Amino acid sequence: MAAILFIKAKKLSLLECLVGIALCTILLHPLLKTAADLVTHQIQYEKKQLLISEADRAFELIGRAIRIGGYRNIKSSHLASNKTETQAQWIELNKRVGFRGSDAITVRHELSDGIDFDCIGNTLTIDRTKNHLALQGFFVDRQASLPKGVKANGGSLICQSLDRQGRLQNTTLMNGVNILFIEELDVAKDNRERLFKVGLEMTDGASLNLRLERTFRTRNLF
Repeated sequence: MAAILFIKAKKLSLLECLVGIALCTILLHPLLKTAADLVTHQIQYEKKQLLISEADRAFELIGRAIRIGGYRNIKSSHLASNKTETQAQWIELNKRVGFRGSDAITVRHELSDGIDFDCIGNTLTIDRTKNHLALQGFFVDRQASLPKGVKANGGSLICQSLDRQGRLQNTTLMNGVNILFIEELDVAKDNRERLFKVGLEMTDGASLNLRLERTFRTRNLF
């Protein structure tokens, strides 16, 4: 009799245990789901902030190049010859020539009396010029370093500059750039300045795609 009661008590305890586990699962499931959602949102937020930070760095470099475009040093003995350059030659805009129909821009300018840098941080000196003009260009290309079969995380933003022999060199600034848009905006006819709206579509290669824009005005086209 005692053995029967012990078995029944054991079965009852096991049943209670299973019921308890089921209740705990029901109660904890919303909390676990909320925690998982928070982690997912945090990862997405961090990815988004990283893309925005990269875009801001690109905008800073492109904007700085546009603002210095057409600069002529009044002390330069080559000023007279460089005055024959047109506005289109100081800043060249080429539409839909890059990765996924991205635009490209090329900027030329003389060297100032101070310390100038190109888009990859090189100090600009006379040996980094061609016809006494420094050059900075920006376009988007495919990621060349990816192994075959690996899905591209967008394209690569390329900085084009001159090396110490005055030859063109291309340097990757960042990845995760889907498209570079550059649009020249209308300004007053009597205003020799040029206004450019620059847009970047940044991507993490999956679900996150950001479209960011900035507007920059030239300062030296007179």
